[in-house]
Amino acid sequence: MPKMKAKSGASKRFRVTASGRIKRGKANRSHILTKKTTKRKRHLRSPDSIDASDSASIRRMLRL
Repeated sequence: MPKMKAKSGASKRFRVTASGRIKRGKANRSHILTKKTTKRKRHLRSPDSIDASDSASIRRMLRL
């Protein structure tokens, strides 16, 4: 039987850390950046971890 493929959209959006946590990028940093403050854009740069309630469905999408 062939391997199960992960959802390609999910694999582009989420990364699994060495400790097993799932991290994601923050939204609102793709366009219309002139009206956003530098502080706001700087905080959007850092990755964020997903909520515990979403972890089961994301792990299923990533086939973990």
